[in-house]
Amino acid sequence: MQKHLCRLLSVCLLGCLAPFLSLAQEWPAKSIRLVVPYPAGGGVDAAARLVAQHLNTVLGQSVVVDPKPGGGTVIGAEIVSRAAPDGYTFLLTGGSTMSLLPLTHPGKLPFDPQLDFAPVSMVSRLPFFLITSPVNNYNSLKDLMADAKSKPGRLPYASNGVGSMGHVGTAMLTQSAGVDMIHVPYQGFPPAISDLVTGRVVMVMADLAPVRGQIQAGTLKALAVASAQRSRFMPEVPTLAEAGFPGTEFEIWLALYAPAKTPASIVNRVSQELKKFLDMPSTKEAFSKLGHESDSGGSEVVRQRIETELKAMLPVVKSAGLLTK
Repeated sequence: MQKHLCRLLSVCLLGCLAPFLSLAQEWPAKSIRLVVPYPAGGGVDAAARLVAQHLNTVLGQSVVVDPKPGGGTVIGAEIVSRAAPDGYTFLLTGGSTMSLLPLTHPGKLPFDPQLDFAPVSMVSRLPFFLITSPVNNYNSLKDLMADAKSKPGRLPYASNGVGSMGHVGTAMLTQSAGVDMIHVPYQGFPPAISDLVTGRVVMVMADLAPVRGQIQAGTLKALAVASAQRSRFMPEVPTLAEAGFPGTEFEIWLALYAPAKTPASIVNRVSQELKKFLDMPSTKEAFSKLGHESDSGGSEVVRQRIETELKAMLPVVKSAGLLTK
């Protein structure tokens, strides 16, 4: 009787596991969707297409990049959070989705960033630079902060939107420096950069993509890089610590996610393929043209980054009044 019961339980267990075992063995059997919660044509979209092209080659199935912008990345992320966890839908997004949105919209998101997604791999890091215009006559970040301190509540700085990573990063710096500046949010970087060039605003924190041309032309200049180390893209630019403002390091990053409960075999396969790809010299060169540093850190690196940023940005979000009512 006991043996019969054990056999019956074994058959039931195998029956329950069969769909998942079959999925892991047959995957991928059709095209894969890579959702990007940003507009097409931007730096994230370009990075996604590099990832998709490689996965298409090594997996033998088409990987289609699907831009779903809107809601500060909420729309695209929600699509993936509700997708079947079968390895045919992935999300490529920045830390703003996983680290910032939970702080600015506590309990109000249509998904739980920590429970509804399975981190797969880091993809790239984008150093943010503190940019000003020569018309403002600042030779260093200390000059700019000293001017701001002498004119409390009068100097305007730009960002690419309220609650954006650029906004929060700059707020971290101004709070650390003990200065009061006026935040002027724009709908994206292009209009912000236009006003920066003319001196209507004195500073913006941005990645190289929207400002590289103007820096090369001399109409903008970088005062500091917000990452912990100098960027190989502009090694002459000091870090925030070197510029006199330690402890305010800030970096944009991209990572790949699957819906929660996606089979570990699939997540691990994609993670391993991406690690090999992202460590290749040709890949590093391709990402460098986008102003990105490829990063092959695995799922645990992604989790640690999220945890670190949640702690670092919470006091800034509260003091900057970014919590939704």
